[in-house]
Amino acid sequence: MTSSDTRVGGPGSGHEEGEGFSPGPGTDREADVNLRAIRHELGITAELSELAKVRHWVRTVLREFPANVVSTAVMVVDELTSNALRHGRAPYHVRLLPGAAKLRIEVDDGGGEPARRRAPSDQGGRGLLLVERCAAAWGQLRRPSGKTLWAELTTDDPAGARG
Repeated sequence: MTSSDTRVGGPGSGHEEGEGFSPGPGTDREADVNLRAIRHELGITAELSELAKVRHWVRTVLREFPANVVSTAVMVVDELTSNALRHGRAPYHVRLLPGAAKLRIEVDDGGGEPARRRAPSDQGGRGLLLVERCAAAWGQLRRPSGKTLWAELTTDDPAGARG
């Protein structure tokens, strides 16, 4: 899937990624490996109106997760998706990959330019900063057909997430 991975420095980052997940200790890691087979994917068009559809979809998929995890996931997905729609190219896909100790969010677009943090201004520049503050880890994967921005959120459900 990936041809390269960019780790993003600063708080909330530091996991080197390839195809799947950030390794963790013990049974949570094993449960995450097993749960990675549970994938929820949504294809969207280039219209900014798709953001409401994506937010509703995330709430529906994560309805059994704690409310704080759902609200953070909605915010992170909204930021990553709006960045893809504004700065990337079609095709666009949003994925949720629940695990026992974390939720991985991925947003694909067909654009070749890597995402980068910008200085906040009246025109924006706060999205990736917000993602960085909310996520346990985040970064981007370059693919021959575009890029994937990803973020991992810790869940409050140590017994295992539902798919």
